[in-house]
Amino acid sequence: MGGGRLKPGTFYGVGVGPGPQGLLPVAALEALRTVNVIFTPRSSVSGDSVARHCLRGLGLPEERFREVEFFMNTDPAQLARQYAQLAREIAHELRAGRDVAYLTIGDTFTYSTYGYTLAALREELPEAPRITFPGVTSYAAAAAALEFPLGEGKERTLILPCPDDMAQLRREIETHDVVILMKIAQRFGAVRTLLHDLGIAQHCVLAARLGLPGEALHHDLSGDLSGDLTAPSNLAQATDLTQATGERLGYLSTLLIRKAPPRNSSSAGTARAGGQA
Repeated sequence: MGGGRLKPGTFYGVGVGPGPQGLLPVAALEALRTVNVIFTPRSSVSGDSVARHCLRGLGLPEERFREVEFFMNTDPAQLARQYAQLAREIAHELRAGRDVAYLTIGDTFTYSTYGYTLAALREELPEAPRITFPGVTSYAAAAAALEFPLGEGKERTLILPCPDDMAQLRREIETHDVVILMKIAQRFGAVRTLLHDLGIAQHCVLAARLGLPGEALHHDLSGDLSGDLTAPSNLAQATDLTQATGERLGYLSTLLIRKAPPRNSSSAGTARAGGQA
């Protein structure tokens, strides 16, 4: 037998969902149970990995996980260096014949670090086999939790990172039936004022930290948010978010905007009256 070059391992991209455990495809779970190394991203400003939280209780061996710290930086050169270094670490495992998975919260290709990681890996080791699994987006999970239709009939739906310019956001709302607003953070106060000015705050909902400690769901943004708060995971920890909603929200928050109530709005009314189970 010859001493040919070792075949590289397979790289798997896995979207683990936005927070609630178990929101990942069966095929992705099967891959996670067989890979040798699982790279788990964590923000430098976070105490733990949200992606890792999503996999708790699945019995995956602890020694397979390798945490990767990401620094929240918008400088393109620094970001490129960060992903190039990560790609080198992943490629090192793949060249040794080991299968590797990379986790990302939500869906793999929806506002995710995975796209940058994959691009850097293609540069570093283009011959490595690659398989990407889709994941559940935060807005799909929020819509399910709040019984909020994301599109009925021929409605126009827009997915939008929250702009700083509220005049721009007004134009987007006026030209679409549903707007999925992500990355809200400190702009929430201005967004809520705009929704009130447009007279549609009662048709809009907010989800924050779905499936995580401090989970908060708001079924109506027209009144006192604390009165409509439901937090199945931990109501006490959600209090901090409630107190801050007038000024700032965390990164893991999604706002769903409607210009008009859904055609069949009885389910939403039931949810508001009965609370979230």
